Amino acid sequence: RVVANDRKDFLVADILDLQPSTFDLGPLSREPLPGLHMRTRAFIKVQDGCDNHCTFCITAIARGPGRSRPLPEVLADIHAALDGGTKEIVLTGVHLGSWGQDLSTGLKAGFGLHFRDLVAAILKETDTPRLRLSSLEPWDLDADFFALWQDARLCRHLHLPLQSGSANVLRRMARKTMPEAYAALVESAREAIPDVAITTDVIAGFPGETEAEFAETLDFVRCMGFARGHVFTYSPRPGTAAARMNGQIRHAVRKERNAVLRAAFAESERAYQQKFLGKIMSVLWESTDQLSDAGWHVEGLTDNYLRVSAVASEPRWNQIDSVKLVALAGEPGDSHLSAILVPSVTLLRCKAVV
Repeated sequence: RVVANDRKDFLVADILDLQPSTFDLGPLSREPLPGLHMRTRAFIKVQDGCDNHCTFCITAIARGPGRSRPLPEVLADIHAALDGGTKEIVLTGVHLGSWGQDLSTGLKAGFGLHFRDLVAAILKETDTPRLRLSSLEPWDLDADFFALWQDARLCRHLHLPLQSGSANVLRRMARKTMPEAYAALVESAREAIPDVAITTDVIAGFPGETEAEFAETLDFVRCMGFARGHVFTYSPRPGTAAARMNGQIRHAVRKERNAVLRAAFAESERAYQQKFLGKIMSVLWESTDQLSDAGWHVEGLTDNYLRVSAVASEPRWNQIDSVKLVALAGEPGDSHLSAILVPSVTLLRCKAVV
């Protein structure tokens, strides 16, 4: 049986020949997050589907058009997570930045909301200690968006997929941005959000990528100063336009370019870490394991996505503490920031891992 994308939310009802409203009936118990899984971060899906048609991506075919969850539903899930003790809310979606474009404000038919409206409403209507945004397409944002970071609860981390630093490759990918526009957006973010972590995705070996175009990407990555980057070796997806393109790159070349880009990202990651030596950072501890009678091993994240590990005199799971980062050790791509604790914190020693 084939089920269309627009019916997948009703799959169980259709198969069992029941009305969808059946599943809205009580008694139902909503278990607050983090619940039994001991999660400190709650991932709240606010949107599904995608209206972009990047030539390498199968998502628009597999997930269908973009669909936003209504604001009251999102707020209800967030309040449930906070009731369960969650300290950080993470907003997720297939095309997160498009949230609201398919929702009416009630003022005029077809007049949609903007993603900034969702973020502003969450900051206003909830007391979440932290709010983090997952991946955002750069063309969904403008410089005014970054004014939201006047609220310190919004984590200083933006994941903005680049995919290529070559204008020609971006056109073949059908991406809706160019290197110059991307760089300008990042500059605006850094001006508005001190110490913001900018992370990204890049594809190595896209069909037709010449040595010159790859060099453009490498140069762009090096000059942007990313806090971290994920490099994906291009792999053709059946049914996508890119899979039918001429100039498919040999797998060995794709892997070589991947390695070069990963090395460049490792260097920029290390440079980003070095900026925080001597600074005091807040960490939300996400895991706690007892090492011995001497202390507990705890790991967590700063708001700008520096991973921190420590030895504590007591279990600090799901607590936010302050640490001072004092030294950087390790090789690029596997660097650690060692730290000491401010006097008010009951930790013995710690190190940070990005």
